[in-house]
Amino acid sequence: MKVYTNDDVRSAALEDKRIAVLGYGSQGRAHAQNLRDSGFDVVAGVRKGGKGWTNARADKVDTAEPADAVEGADLIAFLTPDMAQEAIYKEVIEPKAKKGATLLFAHGFSVVYGRVQPRADMDVVLVAPKGPGDLVRREFVRGRGVPSLFAVQQDASGKARDKAMAYAKGNGGATGGLIETTFTEETETDLFGEQAVLCGGAKELVMAGYQILVDAGYQPEVAYFECLHELKLIVDLFYEGGISKMHDFISETAKYGAVASGPRVINDETRARMREVLKDIQSGNFARDWILENQAGKPRYNAMLAADRNHPIEKTGAALRERMAWLKQPTNS
Repeated sequence: MKVYTNDDVRSAALEDKRIAVLGYGSQGRAHAQNLRDSGFDVVAGVRKGGKGWTNARADKVDTAEPADAVEGADLIAFLTPDMAQEAIYKEVIEPKAKKGATLLFAHGFSVVYGRVQPRADMDVVLVAPKGPGDLVRREFVRGRGVPSLFAVQQDASGKARDKAMAYAKGNGGATGGLIETTFTEETETDLFGEQAVLCGGAKELVMAGYQILVDAGYQPEVAYFECLHELKLIVDLFYEGGISKMHDFISETAKYGAVASGPRVINDETRARMREVLKDIQSGNFARDWILENQAGKPRYNAMLAADRNHPIEKTGAALRERMAWLKQPTNS
C-alpha cells in the first residue's frame, strides 16, 4: 500500500477552478475554510438565513444559494447528509452543474447504493478525511493534516484522480497522508466499523456490562465507572499506539484478564454475527432498510434512540458527570 503525500499531488489539476461546497455541517465547514486558506476560490452553497449560511458568513466564506453555487462551479463538494443527497442531486446538481464538472463526495453511500447516478460527463470522486470536521480544521490550522482516503468512481475527463488528490491536499489530507481506495470499499468498511465496532458494538458492550454488574447487586455508580467511564482511557491508548500500547500501560492482572477472558466475550458466535452485519451491508439490505425507514418517518429509528437515551446507565452517568469539573467547558468571566 502506498501512502501519497503533498509531493505526489498535481496541484495544477484544480488551479483557477471554482469549488462549491454543498452542506456546511462538520465536514463542510472544515473543507470550505481549509480550501479557501489553501488559495482556492470557494463558495458555500447554503440557504440564506439558515444555520449554514450564518456559520459561513461568520467564517468569512463566500455564500450563495445552492443552485447558484453549483451553476458556476468546476468542482462540487457534495457534503450534505446521505439521505438528503438524492433530492438535492436531482433538483439542484443535475440540472445546474456545468458540463464536465467534478462531483466530489466524502462518503460513497449515495453512489454505491444507487441513490445518486451522476451524469456521464462528470468526474465522480471521493475524499474522506479519517476524522471529524473540527479535527480536520484544527490540524490544518496547525500546519498538519488528517489522513484521508480518496477514490475515483467515474473519470470522464481523464484527470479525475489528479483532481481528487489536489482537493485532498487543499484540505490538509496529503499532509496527513492519502490512501487510495474505491467507493465500495470506503462505504462498506465505514458502515461496518460504525455498526459492528465503534458505535453499535461498543455501545452494546458497555450497556450490557453495566447491566450485568447492576443485576448482580453492584452499585450503579461503580458499574458506570468500570464499564463506560474508563473506556476512554483504553481507547486513547489504542488511538495513540494500538493494542500494544494498551498492553504496555495496563496492569499485569488487566493484561491477563484481557487475553484470557476477552475471547470468551468476542467468540466464534460473535464473529458470525459480525459477518452477518457485513453481509447485510454488502448486499444492500442495510441501505434499503435505512432508506425505507426514512421514507416512513423514522418511527423505529426514533424508538430505538429513545430506548438508548432512557437506559439506566444514562441517568447514572449524568449524575456522576456533574461532579467531573474537567468535563465542563471553561467560561469567560
